[in-house]
Amino acid sequence: LHGVIMKKITFLSTLLCTSFFVCSEETDTTLKAYAAGYVANFTCSATFNAGKSKDQIDIDELTGIYPLIADTVKTLHANIDTEHKRVIVDYDKDKQRISVWRPRLGCVDLPVGASLKAAKLVQAPFKENLAYQKDDGKPWQMLNGVNKATGNKALDEVIAQAFTRHYGEGARTSAILIASPEAIIAEQYKAGFTPETAQRTWSVAKSIGASIIGVAVAQKRLDVIKPAGLESWSHPLDPRGEITLENLLHMASGLDSNKAGNRTDRVYMGGGLVSDTATHTALEVKPGSRWKYANNDTMLALRTLRETFNDEASYLRYPYDNLLDKIGMQHTFLESDWQSDFILSSQVWTTSRDLARLGLLHLNNGRWQGEQILPKDWLSYISKPAPAQPPVTAPGYGAQWWLYNERFPELPNDTIAARGNRGQFLVIIPSEQLVIVRRGYDLAGLKGFSEHDFARDVLKALGR
Repeated sequence: LHGVIMKKITFLSTLLCTSFFVCSEETDTTLKAYAAGYVANFTCSATFNAGKSKDQIDIDELTGIYPLIADTVKTLHANIDTEHKRVIVDYDKDKQRISVWRPRLGCVDLPVGASLKAAKLVQAPFKENLAYQKDDGKPWQMLNGVNKATGNKALDEVIAQAFTRHYGEGARTSAILIASPEAIIAEQYKAGFTPETAQRTWSVAKSIGASIIGVAVAQKRLDVIKPAGLESWSHPLDPRGEITLENLLHMASGLDSNKAGNRTDRVYMGGGLVSDTATHTALEVKPGSRWKYANNDTMLALRTLRETFNDEASYLRYPYDNLLDKIGMQHTFLESDWQSDFILSSQVWTTSRDLARLGLLHLNNGRWQGEQILPKDWLSYISKPAPAQPPVTAPGYGAQWWLYNERFPELPNDTIAARGNRGQFLVIIPSEQLVIVRRGYDLAGLKGFSEHDFARDVLKALGR
C-alpha cells in the first residue's frame, strides 16, 4: 500500500511541475555534487592561485554565496593535497569531487564520477608559475605605495568609505586601486591581502575574454561580423549557423539560456563541459534581436576561437603568449574545463594590478610598448552600444563591456566597465585617462557595492 501511495505522490508531483509550477531541475544528489564541486574549486584556486589560508577561504570564498548550495557547503570539508596540488571533497557517503591545479592555468574541476586516476590526464602545458614572483609595479612610473595615504584628503576619505558599508549594505571590499597611465594613485587592501593576492573575477572575466577575442581579430584569426561557424551548428538545416561572433559578444545570440542566463551551474560547479552545454541549446529568437545576459554567449565566443586551433596545448597557451605576458598580467589564471575550453564567463583569478594593466591597454587603444596588441579601434568597438540593449535601469551594453553613457549623467559618457559577482569592477574612463579597480566579497541577497557612485566620488575628489 505504501508503495502505491508513493507512486501516486510522485506522479502528482511530476504533473504539478510540468503543468503548473516551475520546479528545480536538479536532484538532491546533483545539488550535493554542485556544493562539493564549489568547495573543491574555490579551495583549490584560493590555495594554489592566491596562497590563502583555510581560515581566509572559509571567511571569504565560502560564505555569503549562492543560496542554492550555501547550507550544504557549510557541511563539507576540503582535503587539500599540497604535494600534488589538488583538492578532494567527499560528499553523499561514497562520492567525491576533485579539483586539480596547474601552473598558470589554475584549477580544473574533474567531472562528477571521475577518480584520482584521471587527474594525470589534465592538460598542463606550462611548467613555470610566474605568480609566485613579486609584482614589480611596471609599467607605472610612480607608485603611491600599498595602504598609504594619497595626500589627497578627499580621495582618502572616499577610499576609506569603500571599506565600510557606505556604498552598499552587503559590500565587503578587499581591494581598491586607482591608476592613470603614469601612476598608481591609490592602492589599498584589506588585512591579509597584497598586490600578489589573486581573487576570482567572476563576470569581469567576460571582458578579459573579449580582449582575447580582440587579439585574435587583430591577428585576422577571427572576424566579428562573420558567423561563429561552430562545428555543432554546421548542419545546413541548423539556423544557429547564422549566429555571428558579434551576436555572441553583444549577448544577443538569441539562444535559449534558461530563465536566468547567468546560471550555468553544471559548468561552474558540476564539472560539465562547455562543448556539452553551451553549444547544444536551441534558438528562441532571431540572432541580434534580443539582449539577454547569458554566460553561454561568452563561452561560445571563446569556443569560436578554440575551434581555430588543432590542439589543446596551443589554445591554452594562446592568451598568455599573445596578451597576458605581453602586458605583464603574470598573476592571472584563466581556468578551463577538463577538455581545455576556457570558462571565460567567470573562472579567472587575477589581481587588482593585473586588471589595471588591462585597463591601461584599453586607454592606449590596444597599444603596449610600441606593439599594437588589440585592433586600433577596439576600444571604440567594445564601447559602441549593441543594437539590442538591457533595460534602462541597468548600464548599457557594448561588446562584453558595460556602458555608463547617458544612463549615468554623473559619469563621463565614455565610461565603460567590466562587472562581476560579489562586487568585482574594472572601470575605464578614457576621457579622464583613469582606471578604477574594486574587488570584494559582497554578500548574496544584500545590496552590493555601487561602482558608479564610487567612481563619481573618486572623480570629484580628484577634481575631475
